[in-house]
Amino acid sequence: MGETALSAVGVSKRYGSVVALDDVTLEVASGECVALVGESGSGKSTLLRVFNGLTALDAGEAFVGGRNLRAVDPVMLRRGLGYVPQDGGLLPHWTVARNAALVPRLAGRPDAAELAAAALDLVGLPPAEFGARWPHQLSGGQRQRVAFARALAAGASVVLLDEPFGALDAITRSDLQAMFLALRQRSRTAALLVTHDLHEASRLADRIAVIRGGRLEQTSRPETLAAAPATPYVAELLARARLGGGLA
Repeated sequence: MGETALSAVGVSKRYGSVVALDDVTLEVASGECVALVGESGSGKSTLLRVFNGLTALDAGEAFVGGRNLRAVDPVMLRRGLGYVPQDGGLLPHWTVARNAALVPRLAGRPDAAELAAAALDLVGLPPAEFGARWPHQLSGGQRQRVAFARALAAGASVVLLDEPFGALDAITRSDLQAMFLALRQRSRTAALLVTHDLHEASRLADRIAVIRGGRLEQTSRPETLAAAPATPYVAELLARARLGGGLA
């Protein structure tokens, strides 16, 4: 699949007696989407925070675009990454257009407004109709679309997604998942998607990485995961989700 967009090599992180990450090794290739699946407290969001420069490592190395995060300014790192949290994270006192333009403005891009407008078009929110609105005037799904536009506006080659569809109703969630698939086909942006939903992971990701207690249990293509779970825990997750013997 080409160059490596994200890489964790033997990454460990503890919070006192709690092991958040335990010798995790994972790669995301350029243009690839990897879904990180696990229960609450499994270490999913901690690994995302490592790649976002928000969590320092106790051991191991992490790389974004081949750059060792120990040698990168975390503020500059975050300006070069797309990030979509569960709640959208929009600034309530900024218009939709200004929210979408946040990252290119921080980067000093003189064409920030144009980049934001193009990104809003890309996610199905025409700026002429939505650009002057405030976040409170949008539905939950529309706010998430703005969050995706903000992540894409600066042309980031890597997007980190922390359960971006988790707070939405079933119909809106399905619509935004379809939008995400279309965006990936168009831009080939690398993505690390945190989710607890195996159905979502199998629909959206090229590979699924199952994490439990800070350790990776299995990293495989969705159909391989379903057909040949590597551990009893992975088999249990598949059974709970009623997946197995091949994913539809």
